[in-house]
Amino acid sequence: MAAGRYFQNDKRTPSYVMASIAIFVALCLLGMWMLSAPSGDEIASNVKTIPVDEGDVAQKKKEGEPQQFEESAGNVEQEISPKLEENPQSEYEGEKSEENKQTDVQQLEEKDEREGGPSEVKEEPEADPSNDKYTTDAQGGDEIEKKDEGLLQKEDKGSAFDESSGVQSEIQIENKEIPNDKWQTQANESEEEKEKIGDEEFGSEKQLRNENVPTNQEDLENESNQWVLCGFDGAVDYIPCLDNKEAIAKLTSRSHYEHRERHCPSRPPTCVVPYPENYHKPVPWPKSRNEIWYSNVPHPGLVTYKKDQNWVKKAGDKLIFPGSGTQFTHGALHYIQFLEQAVSDLMWGKHTRTILDVGCGVASFGGFLFEKEVLPMSFAPKDEHEAQIQLALERGIPAISAVMGTKRLVFPSNVYDAIHCARCRVPWHIEGGKLLLELNRVLRPGGYFIWSATPVYRKDEENVGIWKEMSALTKAMCWDMVAKTMDSSVGIGVAVFRKPTTNFCYENRKESSPPLCDSDDKPDAAWYVPMTACIHKLPEGEDPRGKEWPQEWPLRLTTAPTWLGNERGLYGRPAAADFRSDTEHWQRVVTKSYRNELGIDWSSVRNVMDMKAVYGGFAAALASLPLWVMNVVPYDEPDTLPIIFDRGLFGIYHDWCESFSSYPRTYDLLHVDHLFDKVKKRCSVKVVVAEMDRLLRPEGWMILRESVPNMEEVETLLKALHWDVKMTYSINGEGLLAVQKTKWRPSATS
Repeated sequence: MAAGRYFQNDKRTPSYVMASIAIFVALCLLGMWMLSAPSGDEIASNVKTIPVDEGDVAQKKKEGEPQQFEESAGNVEQEISPKLEENPQSEYEGEKSEENKQTDVQQLEEKDEREGGPSEVKEEPEADPSNDKYTTDAQGGDEIEKKDEGLLQKEDKGSAFDESSGVQSEIQIENKEIPNDKWQTQANESEEEKEKIGDEEFGSEKQLRNENVPTNQEDLENESNQWVLCGFDGAVDYIPCLDNKEAIAKLTSRSHYEHRERHCPSRPPTCVVPYPENYHKPVPWPKSRNEIWYSNVPHPGLVTYKKDQNWVKKAGDKLIFPGSGTQFTHGALHYIQFLEQAVSDLMWGKHTRTILDVGCGVASFGGFLFEKEVLPMSFAPKDEHEAQIQLALERGIPAISAVMGTKRLVFPSNVYDAIHCARCRVPWHIEGGKLLLELNRVLRPGGYFIWSATPVYRKDEENVGIWKEMSALTKAMCWDMVAKTMDSSVGIGVAVFRKPTTNFCYENRKESSPPLCDSDDKPDAAWYVPMTACIHKLPEGEDPRGKEWPQEWPLRLTTAPTWLGNERGLYGRPAAADFRSDTEHWQRVVTKSYRNELGIDWSSVRNVMDMKAVYGGFAAALASLPLWVMNVVPYDEPDTLPIIFDRGLFGIYHDWCESFSSYPRTYDLLHVDHLFDKVKKRCSVKVVVAEMDRLLRPEGWMILRESVPNMEEVETLLKALHWDVKMTYSINGEGLLAVQKTKWRPSATS
């Protein structure tokens, strides 16, 4: 009460009381300043989210004041910033009170105890606006430049990514070295396998590719400013590794389809592929499943060749796909339902999620499997059946150009839930069953091989003989025939075989033919590795991958495979925790930034490629949209592709110093996340950019996340190709680039 009286009447307040109060207040203010001030290891900046006035920004740049950003910039920063579930909030949400910071640290420590180890990041320092660059044209109007080169400190002094400060970001954790004994790569496994069998082809080509790496800045600048049009016959549909006429001409044999396999040029081409005359923007999905523009794929050969089989027809300026074919004259959906009735355990879309369609034709079977929540990977060779795969991709159906020849398919072992072959005419039974044994390698234990070819139901001498051979081979491989039935309405039959789930049958066969593979034969080695006519034993003991069937879809999409265990993951924590963190990170990035901040019309996006997929989190975050993602695991990156398959997605191994096995203009969106550091050591960045331009459709998008030097090098090359830069954003040496391809092509004389 006495204190109350003092404050009511200042004239009566004794001077010693006022002095005491002043000292007390000063001490409080000093204490608060000391607690809130950043330490020597932290970044001394506070960023507030206020709207940007462009005139004010220009004046502040002139005066050297730090720029402040719109709230939307905070969302983009969040997606560049690390993949840590511990700190999902944007750095642009304003200052945190000391009490909240202490609560965050306490939550991190409690989380560390649950996950069995300390987190790599203790506290996320606030961003320094003097280190930021942000430009955007996400609304699709004229490009708005907000760049100020002085805002970007390329050396990252005192940045949140500075290891000397004791602070690590997720980007650095992502790029940390990993235990070699846990995470193999295709470069390791395949090279070891090829050395064992004496195959030298791969090594010589890799050595030649290394000669293409520019050695100095002048070479880079000369490269970036020169793009020329591919001027040879067939350039409009050019696939460099499948159209290498010089290499094909030197082949000593074609009896095993060697001429349909990959033969990449030792010096990858960087010319720009021309467009077909009168190229149209592709028909959107799902309408594209039934019709596409003829001018986009102007190949009348297949229409003529298959005119009696109801695969594809030309009607005016469109190609029409009736949804039927040789084996399913009542339509693909009728055929799919017939298969499910034949084997009820298939459980399309729940138990059976990923399926490999061999010799797919125009892929109508795969196209209608989407209605059952099944994800098909279709493939067929680039052969006299002109442009089958190109037609499939133009329709919006996943497909690659490949052949059952002399090399293994570029997939891991034990990953496909089912494999389908409808009248694919592959001689599975010859040469010890080598080709069927390759399917056995990639088929998941307990998975199904669905064969509806003529030997199943026709009774002429040739087909009966093939059926006997196949019956003997599948029995020797320990496959159980779970169904053999006829669809009387169309007069075709199907035989369904199931791969065993244990090694019991293999070890108790009376005859060891086909033989078991040697114990040092690596079943996951697939990059240019020759096929072998042997059976790989199933996982057992300390190798649990493939022993358990994944959970039913869609639960498997976000569930870490049990075989990951507590081994160290790619970002330094237990692999299962890494998987969960990666999944949550990409869900935030896609939802808050990619789908809302970049200006992409996602209704026009159907075919997507993630050029460095890691755990497949990007694809998982897009699973609710009517699109599909080709997850690419580079051959020299950690082999995470089995994880991607286990979560009900699919993908492929690839070397980005070579061309991808797909036709030009077959993807709507490319996603690139820290790909170039390794690639540019073996080939030029221009080689990869030329391949991106070949794969992407006009008006398609690319989203790139790289270090700033890599991002700027790619951006320079893309600007020379007249791609439209919609957004660039960088902070502390890490950047985001969003670009849209235009219809520009170099002149024929340039």
